[in-house]
Amino acid sequence: MTGDHYFTAQPATAEHRRDIEFTVAGRDYRLTSAAGVFSADRLDAGTAVLLRKGDLPGPGTTGPLLDLGCGYGPITCVLAASAPDATVWAVDVNARARALAVDNARRLGVAGRVRVVAPDEVPDDVRFGQLWSNPPIRIGKAELHAMLLRWLPRLAPDGVAWLVVGRHLGGDSLQRWLVEQGWTVGRHASQKGFRVLRVTR
Repeated sequence: MTGDHYFTAQPATAEHRRDIEFTVAGRDYRLTSAAGVFSADRLDAGTAVLLRKGDLPGPGTTGPLLDLGCGYGPITCVLAASAPDATVWAVDVNARARALAVDNARRLGVAGRVRVVAPDEVPDDVRFGQLWSNPPIRIGKAELHAMLLRWLPRLAPDGVAWLVVGRHLGGDSLQRWLVEQGWTVGRHASQKGFRVLRVTR
């Protein structure tokens, strides 16, 4: 047994790389995943719901977008493919996940517009037009709240955050907490036990 989690900074498990295939908005993706990262064997169900139900950025979208907790990069790659004039910041604490995200962005031909970094490597002055995240609920409520309190204020004044949370993992209580923090939160969609939340100032 190993103590590794997808939020482990330096996973010790062997990589065992594999390809993950999925389709979003009529486009097929084939990305590389590996052991020691989030949902290593398939596109996570919550991420799939988020990408299917959230309003993906269009071709006219510009400026920085944020994939918070990027894993091996499925959201990053979809955002970069959907918005060819935008820059996508892919943030994750897991070094293996970041390396995979770099490889997948390169494989998709969007590496020039993707910045894959650890959380502390995002410049303080960058503001994001959109934030997308399947947040790491299992790190615990206090850590999750601290993460959102750190990154949601990085939205531009007219920015929007798209979050997906399992209903049984506290999606409704997270929505209430965000409202208590002063955010405007709409339940944009519900599917397969997941809530897609649209968060604005």
